[in-house]
Amino acid sequence: MADLAGTDPRRIDVHQHVIPPARARAMTGRAAAVGWPAPSWDERGAIEMMDRRAIATGMLSYAAPLAGPDDPAAARETARSVNEYTAELVKNRPDRFGHFAALPLPDVDDALAEAAHALDELGADGVVVLSNAHGRYLGDPAFEPLWAELDARRAVVLVHPTAPPGTPIPQVPLPLADFPYDTTRAALHMTMRGVPRRYPRMKVILPHAGGFLPYAAHRFALAARLPDGERSTTPEDFLADLRRFYFDTAISTGASTLPSLLAFAEPGHLLYGSDFPMLPEEWGTDFDTALDGSPHWDAGRLHAVNRGNAELLFPRLADGDRPG
Repeated sequence: MADLAGTDPRRIDVHQHVIPPARARAMTGRAAAVGWPAPSWDERGAIEMMDRRAIATGMLSYAAPLAGPDDPAAARETARSVNEYTAELVKNRPDRFGHFAALPLPDVDDALAEAAHALDELGADGVVVLSNAHGRYLGDPAFEPLWAELDARRAVVLVHPTAPPGTPIPQVPLPLADFPYDTTRAALHMTMRGVPRRYPRMKVILPHAGGFLPYAAHRFALAARLPDGERSTTPEDFLADLRRFYFDTAISTGASTLPSLLAFAEPGHLLYGSDFPMLPEEWGTDFDTALDGSPHWDAGRLHAVNRGNAELLFPRLADGDRPG
């Protein structure tokens, strides 16, 4: 039985991006470098898009490296600038926007300081990190103090994909293949290092249905039988750790993708994502239509994806008006 709750304007979009005016040129250059249409963003246009697409609130994040690998000072300054700009948007329109604060990894001390500032002073709803920090993946032992702090805070963490190390394949845009690959790589590295198990209070969202993780999860569970690493003791334990992740639906509602995600993920761990404006709106509406029109919904589950599950992660957005 199809659930039509997605037709009312109540979605919570956990994967929506902000481009501060000071970062517009950098983001245009970034798009050209990865072979993708250049995005444009402003507050009014974002709200108009949300109204057209039944999105009540967009959780904003900045989805690009903050600076080059040899300039931690610039990364620190950019993170602070982006976070303060976004916090002001949320302060003015808390009903329409939320905020994942950017952290200047791989410098853990700077990331800890920025997380404290953003969560305590700016009222951020969570934090965003890239799937690798200039080639260092998220299971790196050096990042352990950050995960411990975010776990203590019960923080929500969005892991946004970026380009993996190495040379891109000619004529294959990085966001199409390499970004979901890097999301998968980051999640697998975290799990093999035991991060989700050690820090269960930290809620980690993997965009784009977790890349290839749901499709290949049982293959990845063979890692539990390998002799080295901080790993779970059985494939079943490893799968349970992979299911600790949350997943969004951005660019992931196709006829073969969505069933794989639904078969793998915990029901309460599925969230709506648009990826606007990195995904042009005219493309994104096709994925919205596929999501709402899927024949795989049990009663109430589409509403949970569109809104209900996000309300549990972000209680300030809960309105108590859920369909029966």
